[in-house]
Amino acid sequence: MDALCRAEPRPRRPAAASPLPWARFSAWLDCVCVVTFDLELGQAMELVYPYDFRLTEKEKTSICYLSFPDSYSGGLGDTQFSFRLRQSGGQRTTHYEDDGEYNREAPLTLQRESAHYFGYVYFRQVKDSSMKRGYFQKSLVLVSRLPYVNLFQSLLQLIAPEYFDKLEPCLEAVCNEIDQWLPPVPGQTLNLPVMGVVIQVRIPSRVDKPGSSPVKQFNQENLLPAPLVLPSVHELDLFRCFQPVLIHIQMLWELMLLGEPIVVMAPSPTVSSEMVLALTSCLAPLKYCCDYRPYFTIHDSEFKEYTTRTQAPFLLFSLSRPNIVVGVTNPFFIKTLQHWPHILRVGELRMSGDLPKQVKVKKLNKLKTLDTKPGIYTSYKTFLHKDKTLIKRLLKGIQRKRPSEVQSALLRRHLLELTQSFIIPLEHYIASLMPLQRAITPWKNPPQIRPFRQEDFMKTLEHAGPQLTCVLKGDWLGLYRRFFRSPNFDGWYRQRHKEMTQKLEALHLEAICEAA
Repeated sequence: MDALCRAEPRPRRPAAASPLPWARFSAWLDCVCVVTFDLELGQAMELVYPYDFRLTEKEKTSICYLSFPDSYSGGLGDTQFSFRLRQSGGQRTTHYEDDGEYNREAPLTLQRESAHYFGYVYFRQVKDSSMKRGYFQKSLVLVSRLPYVNLFQSLLQLIAPEYFDKLEPCLEAVCNEIDQWLPPVPGQTLNLPVMGVVIQVRIPSRVDKPGSSPVKQFNQENLLPAPLVLPSVHELDLFRCFQPVLIHIQMLWELMLLGEPIVVMAPSPTVSSEMVLALTSCLAPLKYCCDYRPYFTIHDSEFKEYTTRTQAPFLLFSLSRPNIVVGVTNPFFIKTLQHWPHILRVGELRMSGDLPKQVKVKKLNKLKTLDTKPGIYTSYKTFLHKDKTLIKRLLKGIQRKRPSEVQSALLRRHLLELTQSFIIPLEHYIASLMPLQRAITPWKNPPQIRPFRQEDFMKTLEHAGPQLTCVLKGDWLGLYRRFFRSPNFDGWYRQRHKEMTQKLEALHLEAICEAA
């Protein structure tokens, strides 16, 4: 164990340096963990920093297992991936108390989680004759409730090699630097100094126009060295992630929209976590309201919950199935999860200049233990037809060596417009349920929002349906009916009803003030 891990907790900085110790740090991260391999214990927690941050034993055990590749094949080098972990032990107090304000201003898809942690992992395995096992195996893990995968993985690329190679007590210094950062405020561009580098990011805001590029800020005075500008705190290279399934992007979008259970079987936690995160992001700006685990292992405390068959195998319309997307790498899952209705098996992701062979849709009964070939194993039939124009455009982009970020932007724009075409009729209908402003008087309680009636909504589609903004043909009505039974509809409706209720209360209060 190196000097940092043996170090005793150091005294806090004087109160004048920060209103609360670690207040700004906890606006970004809950803690940093170092997980190592112990010959007797297996994966073991070597360090949690800040020292006074309390993880439950269940959380520590889960982080240890999720921080190492499952059934690792012995490959050497560095690996980065992400996981999502259910918080245990009840609501946790935090030094950072502005969750409500941040969540009110942030896009729904980027709100700070209240019941889950995200883990961002940098794992290193190299030969080391000084170790009994002959290998150095260690992970540096950033634990946060913010889904800023791009920012935190970029941060790890800066700090993890320094920590692993020099084994100096640099982690505490890095955490102290993070504790000087301004908290994430939606709409602001921030300069975040760490280890002699300035990371420049813009925090997305709820009022941003969906699909627009972030506003570039050129106020870089007194910034030495020049900043490392991240184009996004959270967006992945969608084109690279979806390359092997481009011709099935319509099916995957529908499965995500309907909250269908999906298993992503991948050769590595990197591919697993990126594919799951890409899938959950393809509904933006609609929030994916189901559970998802970018990387999941057989040691997870919820393993039995997701792998035990119910009274009957999962059926497409079964109400007992879990609404979750899980990413796995251990071949054992092929056997234990073969009763799931949708299984996506992918190989290693290639550089975005190549187009790997497109996986085929196969029947679930073709799923064989341990030798499953890449493919989408499902009996699902899509409601909408494929957008062949988009696929041709992306394929032409590969031939012309179009940059990956441009290809990703095309794909993201297509998914955004598809989601907006689907959700705009719902937005128009729910807005019609709002009482008229003239019905609000200071002498009575605020009027009630009228109930959402599915059949009334369906009648509006003939004249105000998605066909007005989307060229895709298909059974839109059937898709809406299935959507009404999904957690994504429930989450969308609850959020919109809450916002409308708050608006009514504000208008009622305004009427009372004017009458006083």
